[in-house]
Amino acid sequence: MRKRDHNLLTNAASLLVCGLLAGVVVAAAAFPAVAMSGLAAKAGAETYGALPKTLSEPRSPQITYLLAADGKTPLATMYDENRRNVKLKDISPYMQKAIIAAEDHNFYKHNGVDFNGVARAFVNNRGGGSKQGASTLTMQYVRLTISYSATHPADVVAATEDTSARKLREMSLALQVDKDLSKDEILERYLNLAPFGNGAYGVYAASQVYFRKPPSKLDIQESALLAGLVKGPTMYDPTTTSGYQAAVERRDYVIENMVLIGAITQEEADQAKKITLEVNHKRTPNGCVAANVQSWGFFCDYFYRWWMQQETFGSTTYDRERQLKSGGYTITTSLDVKAQKGADTAVRHNLSVNSKAARMVAVVEPGTGRVRALATNRNYKLDDPSHPQNKLSSNPAKAAKKIRGSYPNTVNPLISGGGGITGYQAGSTFKIFTVVAALEKGYPLAYTMNAPDQFKSEYIIDSGNSAACSGTHFYCPKNANPAMAGPHTMWSAFGFSVNTYFVALQQQVGAENVVKTAQKLGITFRASNDAKFAADKSAAHQWGAFTLGVAQTTPLELANAYATLAADGKYCEPIPVQEIRGPDGEKLDIANPHCEQRISTQVARAAVDAARCPVGDRSSTSRCQTPTAGGVQGFVDAPVAGKSGTTDGNKTSALVSMTKQYAVAGIMADPDWPQTTQQMGHSESDGINPAVMETLRAAMKGKERIDFTPPTGKIVYGDQRSIPGVKCESIETAKSRLRGAGFEPVVSSTKVASECAAGMAAGTSPDGKTIKGGVVTIMVSSGQGSTPNPDTSTGPGNGPGNGTTPTPGNGRRPRG
Repeated sequence: MRKRDHNLLTNAASLLVCGLLAGVVVAAAAFPAVAMSGLAAKAGAETYGALPKTLSEPRSPQITYLLAADGKTPLATMYDENRRNVKLKDISPYMQKAIIAAEDHNFYKHNGVDFNGVARAFVNNRGGGSKQGASTLTMQYVRLTISYSATHPADVVAATEDTSARKLREMSLALQVDKDLSKDEILERYLNLAPFGNGAYGVYAASQVYFRKPPSKLDIQESALLAGLVKGPTMYDPTTTSGYQAAVERRDYVIENMVLIGAITQEEADQAKKITLEVNHKRTPNGCVAANVQSWGFFCDYFYRWWMQQETFGSTTYDRERQLKSGGYTITTSLDVKAQKGADTAVRHNLSVNSKAARMVAVVEPGTGRVRALATNRNYKLDDPSHPQNKLSSNPAKAAKKIRGSYPNTVNPLISGGGGITGYQAGSTFKIFTVVAALEKGYPLAYTMNAPDQFKSEYIIDSGNSAACSGTHFYCPKNANPAMAGPHTMWSAFGFSVNTYFVALQQQVGAENVVKTAQKLGITFRASNDAKFAADKSAAHQWGAFTLGVAQTTPLELANAYATLAADGKYCEPIPVQEIRGPDGEKLDIANPHCEQRISTQVARAAVDAARCPVGDRSSTSRCQTPTAGGVQGFVDAPVAGKSGTTDGNKTSALVSMTKQYAVAGIMADPDWPQTTQQMGHSESDGINPAVMETLRAAMKGKERIDFTPPTGKIVYGDQRSIPGVKCESIETAKSRLRGAGFEPVVSSTKVASECAAGMAAGTSPDGKTIKGGVVTIMVSSGQGSTPNPDTSTGPGNGPGNGTTPTPGNGRRPRG
C-alpha cells in the first residue's frame, strides 16, 4: 500500500542514478582502469533493465506457544526460529531509535537508498581503506525478505552474497518498498525479521531471550545492546566470555550514536553506559523435552502427535510440523493444571521413577473428550547415550544384549500409545463392553444367570491350552475366587468381577458384537494380533477371552471409553486442545470437540449403574453386592463408577474411576517386558488403585458433586414374570415347573429349616417375580420344622447376602 507520495521526477532520477551507480560499481570491480568510462555507464543502464520490480513478502517463521487450560500457565514453546511479531507501538521508543542509530542515521530522510552513503563507500573501498557498506535499514529488510522467500538453498546464498549484482537488486527493491510502505511500517517489519543471536529472531524474542521482558519495557542500555547485536550476533554475543566485552563496547558505541541523532541526551547516555550489562544465558526452550514442567512432557508429546495427524495443518507430516514450529500459533491446551499436578504426585507416590513397573494414568473430560492429564512415574527426557541413566531392560533377552530399558528416562508415549507402543492388557475393565453389548441386545441389568466356578463355553481353543477343559478343546474359564460362584445379575457380577458370568453372557450376545462395542467406545486395537481378531467377524466370534481384557489398550483409550458412558453415550474424540489462535488472533475450529451419540442414553445410564457396584457406590436402582474396589467412593467423596482389572499372574493391574466431570484410567505394567514376573498390585501403597483414586480426588477438589442419572424402564428389570409356588414339592417337580414358566432353576447346595419334609423344596429365591429367563434358586428343606423366610423381594435376582457391600481386604483380585 502506498503511504507517501513521491515526486515522479525525483523517483525517476533516483532509479536512474541508482542503476548507473551500481553499474559503475560492477564495472569498477571488473575493469578498474575504466571505472568512470562510458562502458561502465552502459553496463549500469543495461543491468538496471533486468532488475526485479516487486518484492515477495512471505510471512516469516514465528514461535508457537502452548499454554495450559487456564490460558496463562506456560506448557511449552515450539519453533524453527524463535520469533514473535509485534506492532511498532509495542516496541520501546528507545529500541526504535537505537536500531536507527546503529544501522541507518538517515533512515527517515532517504528514499530507501542513501546515495551519499553509496558514493562514500565506493570511494573509500576503491581507495584501499577499511571496507565500508552502504546498506540502509530498508535494503537490509529487502535482503532478509528475499532470504525468507527463497525456495532453494542457492537462492538464500544469492540473497546474501557480497556482490555488486546483489547490491543493485537490493537498491532497486528498496526504492520500491520505500514507495509502498511508510517508514514506520518498514521499521516494524525489519525489527520483526532481524536476527539477534542465541536463537532469537526479531525484537520480541530478543528481549525475552536476553532480558526476560517484553520489547515495550526495554530501557536505553538494553535497546542499545540489542541494536548492536544485529551487525554480528556471534561476534558480540554477551552470553559468552569472548563476546561479553565486545558487546559492551558495541552497546556504548550505539548509545553515543543515539546522542548524535538526537534520540537521547549526553547525560542519559553517560548514565546508561555506567550500567553493568546483565543478560540471561538461556535460550528459549524448544519442544516437549524442554516443557515448562518435565513431567508435562508426556502430555506435550501427545499434543504433538495429535497435531501431526491433523490435515488442517497440511497434507504431509512435513507441512504440519512446519506449521506448528513456524506458524506463530497460541494454543490453549486441555491440560488441567490441578488434575495434572495431582496425577504427577499420585503416580510417583511410593513408586520410584527407577521402578521397572510403570503406573500410567490418563484423565478425560466426559462430554468433550478433552484430555486433562497424562502422567507416569518416568522422567520425560532422552537418556544420554554417553552418560546413560537408564538401567538394562527388564526383558532378559534384551538385557543380555546390553539394551537399556525405559526407566527412569523415556520419551515413549507410554500413556497415549503410538510410536510402537500398542498398549497393555487391562483385564476385567473390558467387561463393561459386554455389559453395553448385552444391554443393546435387550438384556436388562437384572438378567440373572447361575455362574459356576468354572464355565464350559462353546469357544474353541487349542486343547493343549491351560484354559481348555480337560480333554477338550473348549474354553473353560474360572473365577478368581470360588466364593464368586452362584446366581448373579449384571450388577452383582460386574461388582464382584465374575468371569464365568461374563464369558457366558458374551457367548449369548456374540463376542463379535462385544468387540464392535469396544470399537464404538474408542478401542483401536493397535497390536497386530488384536487387530486381526477385530477385523475378522468369524475370528471375533471365537474370541472367548475378550471380555476378560486380553486385548491391549492404553490408559487414554480406556478413560475415554468410560467417559463416553458418563456422558450418557456421547462419544468424543480425545483431544488435547481447547483453543487454537493463529498469528493474527483468529480462532480455528479444529480445537472444538468432535462428538457423536454412539450409545443410547438409557443403555449408557444402565452401564454406569452397573459400574457403580465395583467402586462402592450405588443408585436407587442398583442391586450391588461385593465390590472389588469398594474404597473408591469414600476416598473421592463423590458419586463414582468404574471397574478394576487384573491379568493372569498379576502381570498388569488396572482401575477406572469416574465422576460426571472426570474419567480416570490407570494401568500398571512393565512397558519393556509384558511377560514380566513382577506382580502388579491394586490396593497396595505402590499399586494402581491409590494412583487413580488420588488423581480423581485431586481433580475433583472444589468441584460440584453431580450424581449419575439412574436408568429407567425395562432396561433395569426387563420383562417380569410371576414365579410359581413350589413349596413342599419334590425337587424334580419344582425344577420342571420353574422351567415350564420360563425360568432357569438352580438347586441350593445348603439346606434350610422348613415345615416341609427333608429333601423337598422349601421355597424359592426370589419368590415373587423376576425376569423372564432369570435364575430361580430352589431352597432345599432340612425337615427341621420351622418355616424358612425366603427373600420376598419382587426385585429380580436377589440371592443370599444381597444388599451387603463388604470392603475386601488386600487379597488377590479377580482375574480377567
